[in-house]
Amino acid sequence: MTSASDTVRELRVNGETRRVAAEPDTPLLYVLRNDLGLKGTRFGCGVGTCGACTVQIDGRAVASCDTPLWAALDHDVLTIEGIGSVEQPHPLQRAFLDTQAAQCGYCINGIIMRCKALLEEDGAPDEGRMLEALDKHLCRCGTHVRILRAVRQAAGHT
Repeated sequence: MTSASDTVRELRVNGETRRVAAEPDTPLLYVLRNDLGLKGTRFGCGVGTCGACTVQIDGRAVASCDTPLWAALDHDVLTIEGIGSVEQPHPLQRAFLDTQAAQCGYCINGIIMRCKALLEEDGAPDEGRMLEALDKHLCRCGTHVRILRAVRQAAGHT
C-alpha cells in the first residue's frame, strides 16, 4: 500500500520540473533544501518573519518556510540558484558584490529574491518602496545602507 508521503509530485523550480515525494503540507523550504539540495534558501525563523527563506512563486516574493508544498504545485518557483551564476551573476547579485552589501551573507539570498520581485514590479522604486519591500527582512550585520545602495545600483540609480 502506498502512503501519502510516497506520492510523487512535480514541482517547477528554476525552470526545471523536479519530482519530489513529500506530504502536501511540507513547508516548501524543506522540500527545496532537503529534497532538491537547493541550500541557498535559508531557514531563519520558521514563521515567515525574518525573510531568510524568501523565494519567488510566479514572480511574487514569498516566505518558503510557511508556504506549504501544495501552494507551489502548478506554479513556477524561483530560488537564488536560478537567477545567476558565479560566471554571470544576476545584476542584483553583481550590485550586492560591488557595494559589499553582505557581511555574514545569511539573509542576503532572501533579500536579493525580494528585491528582484520589487524591481520586476517597479523598475525604479523610490526609497520608501525599497524600505517597505525590505521591512520583513532581518539583517543582523547591519548592512541596510549598503543593501539600499545595491538595489539603487541594480535599478540604475547609482
